[in-house]
Amino acid sequence: MSAFAFAFPAVLTALVLLPAIWWLLRLTPPKPSSEVFPPFAILASILKREETPAQSPWWLTLLRMLMAAAVILAIADPVFNPRTSTLASSGPLVLVMDNSWAAATDWKQRVDTAAMLIDDAEGRDVPVSLVLTADRQHDAVPVDAMTARNRLAAAEPRPLPADRAAAIAALRTALNGTPPGTIAFITDGMASGENDETTAALQSLSPAEFRLIAGDGAAAVAMTSATNGADALTVTLTRLDGGPARSLPLTAHDSHGRPIAAGTADFAAGAITATGRIAAPFELRNDFSRLTIDGLANAGGAYLLDDGFRRRRVAFLSGEVLDASQPLLSPLRYINSALSPYADMIEPGVADLSVAIPQLLEQNLSVLIMADIGRLPEGVQDEVKRWVEAGGMLIRFAGPRLAAAPADDPLVPVMLRKGERALGGALSWSEPQPLSAYPANSPFFGMRAPEGILIKRQVLAEPTPDLPERTWASLADGTPLVTTETLGSGRIVLFHVSAETSWSNLPLSGDFVEMLRRTVQLSRGGMANGGGQQAKGLPPYRLMTASGTLAAASGEAKPLTVGDGAQKIATFDNPPGLYGTENGYVAHNLFPPAHQVRPLAIAEGASIRPEPLAAAQTFSLKPHLFTLAALLLLADCAIVLLMGGAFAAAARRLPKRGATAALALALAAGTLAGLPSEGRADDAKPGDEAILSRLDTTHLAYVVTGESEVDRVSERGLAGLTEFLTYRTTLEPGEPVGVDISRDELALYPIIYWPVSASADMPSSAAVSRIDAYMRNGGTVLFDTRDQFVSLDGNSTSPNTERLQAILANLDIPPLEPVPADHVLTKAFYLLSDFPGRYAGGPLWIEATLDRKEDPSRPVRTGDGVSPIMITGNDFAGAWAIDTNGMPLLPTVPPDDVQRDHAFRAGVNIMMYMLTGNYKADQVHVPALLERLGQ
Repeated sequence: MSAFAFAFPAVLTALVLLPAIWWLLRLTPPKPSSEVFPPFAILASILKREETPAQSPWWLTLLRMLMAAAVILAIADPVFNPRTSTLASSGPLVLVMDNSWAAATDWKQRVDTAAMLIDDAEGRDVPVSLVLTADRQHDAVPVDAMTARNRLAAAEPRPLPADRAAAIAALRTALNGTPPGTIAFITDGMASGENDETTAALQSLSPAEFRLIAGDGAAAVAMTSATNGADALTVTLTRLDGGPARSLPLTAHDSHGRPIAAGTADFAAGAITATGRIAAPFELRNDFSRLTIDGLANAGGAYLLDDGFRRRRVAFLSGEVLDASQPLLSPLRYINSALSPYADMIEPGVADLSVAIPQLLEQNLSVLIMADIGRLPEGVQDEVKRWVEAGGMLIRFAGPRLAAAPADDPLVPVMLRKGERALGGALSWSEPQPLSAYPANSPFFGMRAPEGILIKRQVLAEPTPDLPERTWASLADGTPLVTTETLGSGRIVLFHVSAETSWSNLPLSGDFVEMLRRTVQLSRGGMANGGGQQAKGLPPYRLMTASGTLAAASGEAKPLTVGDGAQKIATFDNPPGLYGTENGYVAHNLFPPAHQVRPLAIAEGASIRPEPLAAAQTFSLKPHLFTLAALLLLADCAIVLLMGGAFAAAARRLPKRGATAALALALAAGTLAGLPSEGRADDAKPGDEAILSRLDTTHLAYVVTGESEVDRVSERGLAGLTEFLTYRTTLEPGEPVGVDISRDELALYPIIYWPVSASADMPSSAAVSRIDAYMRNGGTVLFDTRDQFVSLDGNSTSPNTERLQAILANLDIPPLEPVPADHVLTKAFYLLSDFPGRYAGGPLWIEATLDRKEDPSRPVRTGDGVSPIMITGNDFAGAWAIDTNGMPLLPTVPPDDVQRDHAFRAGVNIMMYMLTGNYKADQVHVPALLERLGQ
């Protein structure tokens, strides 16, 4: 591809006419002269020897030559980095387009490039087969250019790697042996799997022409792991190829999306992996919820963190103190060595358990580990029990003291037999026992089968019907090795062997480290309340978008199986995001640890020359040359007028001082008139007077959809509600206002009614971002699908509901629920049990009510307790709409005046709720408070 070319090079032949133009332009008409009667003035002028030049000055001719040359060059349309527009004349155009996570950053350029190729195909009258490699379904049947263009407009990047094998298989089926004319592979530049044969598979289709189009690959950077170390967070990154040295800024966000720490990751020259570091205090690092690479708005540039990432504070103590004299015999040495890379370890300052344990519990512990402690001092046992019930985790290891402890110890998960069981001794008939496979209900499930671990001694549990459910690990003969029980909000875990090597060689194995690490990660939230059932499917809670943000889960995602130890890559069924509930979730990221992105493999012997994205680099000089020619023309006109005496004649009529100013103003006006016009975004905003009028009076607002009938019903509906509010309440709103969410100021309105229509244009990402900011700043959007059908689970939808889900997928919204019976919305003005519109029976969805103390990580901070989003399908505006005479425009379904009155009352409650917040939540308790005061 050449760096510079002319779109119409034949026009340049006109440059040979420049000498003729030079000769013609040298001539200029003589300066007109004005003579004043009487004859004496004429006779006096005869004696003058001034002569009019026969030719124009050389500098004026040069200016006109430059103007002619600029026009000729502009018509020839010079273009920098022009795109290659040649297509094979026979066979369909096959567009294989990667819409993976790496394509999100320059998605518009990729779409523009594909649109240019579709335009070329339309010009050659060949069909187009468009295949998107990151979509779940592939429709590769060749279609006409208009259909392909519509499909391209509906395409969007996915937060997933490309699945090119499925796309090529669908393409083979659709072509059915017909060789394509041109295959254009718009790729993200990354290999798909270990053995990527995409280019070879595409060339095997025998195209007449194969074109490989790729971006610069700078956005193909992904975070693959994050480790919360002792003094800093360490992040591993991978990039597409080893280019020059590069430094990337990293930002850590809390659960509210606020940046709270920063760091950098430095790629060395030629390196494909890098390690970043974010230094922050221990408590601050535990608040990290999401990591991002600044400037890379894609799923690879974001890394989600769950409760398992947080670094725990673990205290450990033992029944004996042998660290100084015999450290290899101390259980604390093995526990500390196993957990110190993953947790902050705390040792007691004194040996007295009655003093040490209360001091440790005061240090905000997550886990307390006791190795071979049988009897706790009086009073301490109850204190530890209360701490566990409040959410702490107690891990105990067996030993001689525990084997001799009373059987009614409340701090063990199962009933223990008195004494211990010896295996493989001189007086024993049995041999040391290995471990069996970990059961599916255990957090150890998914670890490799234990090998070489032998148990020589253990404490035994009394058989009970629920013992298998409490067992996380067992020996080959079925006796439990690790048991557990929930106690209140906390958990007790017992290892039936000692934490040192006298009873088994388990502390010397890697399984000991992994078992302790997984057990500790169950403490303090996360999936800690799951009863140990981690090997199960967790429902999608919040999913990552292609831009790296979190949105509500869609109906396409399936539950994520966790606890099996497998390192999973994101798929169609399990896209990256958070899986679980607001009470506990697991982070599923784009790539597993140690993953590396690799460049796309080119088939051996193939003469393929990658092309850049055309829309990203094509630049035309045509408008600039036309602008230059216009400016030169204005300058020529001004010079001719000046030489002709036009300005001198005007100057004689003006005062002397005004002549120079008039000339300067004329030249300035001519120069400004030649400049290209420029549209300003501020020109579209309402003026100060309009803003002040909106601030002076409360107005109900609705979203202008562009559909006349929908907008008319919305306007008349809010007009009807405004009239009802005026007559029934002290609120007197102004006229309803239709807003364009892409340009109008939204902060002027407390609530915006949005009638969802599947046939209306999909709002742009910028418009959706403005709505998201409006909700974050305290506004509320009332979405109305107007079809009595709102399904947010994705199981069954209507066209309007599908459009609503598409809009919500780009919004950072909180969890939703139907209005509870005791919600303040039901009591804000009228006492209501439901919220009907034209239709009745459909729920009104609002933000789910959660205790902030239990879950402070809300995606939208409402501040005053008002839900930032409401969703209904009951068609509120249709029930409120009235004509100029005050008569209803649309009937209710079924026709019922009482239902219409309840619809108006629902609108009043919504407005009062919006304007007054949750104060009524306290007012409804006044009778009970007065009754108690009377007592």
